[in-house]
Amino acid sequence: MRAPGRLSRLSLRVRLVAGFAATMLVVLAAAGSFVYWRVQFALDRELNRELIDTSGRLAAQIGASGQPNSESALLSGEDYQVLDAVGQVVSHNPSGPTEPLLEPSAVREALTAPLFRDSGELLSSSSDGVRVYATALGSQPGTVLLVALERRQRDEALRELLGQLLFAGLVTLLVTAVVGDRLAKASLGPVERYRRQAAEIAGGATGIRLDVPPDRHDEIARLGHTLNDMLQALEAALEHERRFVNDASHELRTPLTLIVTRVQLARRRPRSTEEYEGVLAEIETDIGRLSRLADQLLDVGTLSQGPPAAGSADMAAIVRAEVERRRTLAPVDSPFRQTGSLRAVTSGTTHVAVDPTRLQQLVGNLLDNAAVHGVPPVTVAVDQVGTFGRLVVTDVGPGMDDLTLASAPDRFARAPEARRRPGSGLGLALVFATVAGTGGELRLCFRGLHESFGSAHHVDCEHGDEMTVTVLLGLPLPAQSGTMG
Repeated sequence: MRAPGRLSRLSLRVRLVAGFAATMLVVLAAAGSFVYWRVQFALDRELNRELIDTSGRLAAQIGASGQPNSESALLSGEDYQVLDAVGQVVSHNPSGPTEPLLEPSAVREALTAPLFRDSGELLSSSSDGVRVYATALGSQPGTVLLVALERRQRDEALRELLGQLLFAGLVTLLVTAVVGDRLAKASLGPVERYRRQAAEIAGGATGIRLDVPPDRHDEIARLGHTLNDMLQALEAALEHERRFVNDASHELRTPLTLIVTRVQLARRRPRSTEEYEGVLAEIETDIGRLSRLADQLLDVGTLSQGPPAAGSADMAAIVRAEVERRRTLAPVDSPFRQTGSLRAVTSGTTHVAVDPTRLQQLVGNLLDNAAVHGVPPVTVAVDQVGTFGRLVVTDVGPGMDDLTLASAPDRFARAPEARRRPGSGLGLALVFATVAGTGGELRLCFRGLHESFGSAHHVDCEHGDEMTVTVLLGLPLPAQSGTMG
């Protein structure tokens, strides 16, 4: 367990070079061993062929007594020995060694099959290394003919080859390590640069993007582009949340300030029970506004965490129910109190792929928005256009200018003149959050101006110059068409 721990403390550059060098060492060792084995095999094959030829020539000149038949064998210059079955020398070349070149066990083995033996060390500087070939003599059963050749040239060639292989291997390994280090440094250079820039960003710097070379398209460059996209998304999210917190703080401050002011005014002097009840009624109104604003903030936060729950609902039925509820339960000061001020235009059923609760909230926010900022009569129409359910809310109010029209779905967005009216600027933001989460489209149109939010769909607008809010929602899949919340 300690070795991996020490290795993990090394830099990635060192580990890459070490791994590259170790792999190259294994490859070089394997290649060198193969080359050495092939050269050794070729040299031994030449020696073996020469030994076999010499043995065959000498065997024809050895008589039944184990002695050569003529002086030609003695004068041939080859080192040979004739051994009996127990390993004793019967005859030998006068210029050769007198001691047996094979041990008795090897002699017994040679009586059954020819064999080759080497004596002397390969790396030794002495020249006493020989290769021996032993075979049984047919002219005298129980005797073995040994022929020996010096391995001087063969050993020198192998030693030279071994030295060259070691030198070439070390040089190759060194060059490989240097080249690998340069390659690792060049490859990991952008990563270190990214790390330094990321440290600056972590320290609070804003607007910084990773420096990605435009001429590079490798994995590191793609990582840099991905990180830049992530940084841009994070900055946009942080800016969005910062603006939301600032706007929410501003909007919450107003009702809280009103409540504190009313309490302070009520405590300045003694008041009658009726006066205190009036102050409590005003405070209750402010608390109700604060509660509604808190609920809307919670709804916005919930929708920001992900798309609305899947489901299916009849938009026409929900519109009829919401319109009827507002007409029958409208307070005295509601613009929908008068007959004909609010009407629903629907035919049959129009199912859309939206959770019933979210769809009811969407319709309610549009009606509340029309009640606060519009002027009756308000018409709510529902129909089906192609693969979309369409909801259209129109009123004859003052509408919006081009700047307000373009930013109306933003959180807390309100026109200057609308700030004197009740509301928090979250109604259309909630509508847009639901529409966008389901892949729909929200359109705001007034006097020829058209603004689209969400996914654009090829459905033409069909309305006049009055203030018009259009919502396009997708139809449910066949498996969901019968599902109702």
